[in-house]
Amino acid sequence: MSEGQVLVVCTGNICRSPLLERVLQHAVDERWGPGAVPVRSAGTRGLEGSPMDPQAAERLAGFGGLSAPDFVARRLTAAMVAEADLVLTATRQHRGLVARAHPRALRYAFTVLDLADLASELRPEDVAADGEDGPTWVRALVQAAAARRGMRPPLPPEAADIVDPYGRDVATYDRMAAQVREALPVLTAALTARLPVDGVGGAGVAAPVP
Repeated sequence: MSEGQVLVVCTGNICRSPLLERVLQHAVDERWGPGAVPVRSAGTRGLEGSPMDPQAAERLAGFGGLSAPDFVARRLTAAMVAEADLVLTATRQHRGLVARAHPRALRYAFTVLDLADLASELRPEDVAADGEDGPTWVRALVQAAAARRGMRPPLPPEAADIVDPYGRDVATYDRMAAQVREALPVLTAALTARLPVDGVGGAGVAAPVP
């Protein structure tokens, strides 16, 4: 098992989850070192062996010129879920399918937008990381975010899901990318131990683990 592993899940594993995989991998590599926190992806009906959707790849390039020429889609398995420390899903329906595959994942599976919402009020002292490395931080972050589930109202259903652009128009691909971009500052701050300090606004204000 790869400690600290993050698994991103959507349907076909060619649009939403590969985009998130590459964006988040870039962020955690910069913070923790290349490969220290592996980010992988899969689809509940993954189009195994397929490359990333061209329209989604075009949107990925808008995140600092990132690309995925070597990407190959995978179909989600229970073993993938069991091996992860954090599962991020595109929608709540995907989260339900993840939990059906491996029920214990309810403890560490969140939609991308739900985790961003829960993490928006986390502060460094809320994350009891027993160490200063990426995997330790990710596991502690999961516990802290899960503990907040009953402390704030959940997002309404229409605000919790990232839209599926596959086979749809350009505007839907743009909306998908915009949803990811909006959540990204909080999400990356949480995954890289750069949560805001009380009294100092904004997820971009770093309070990193030394």
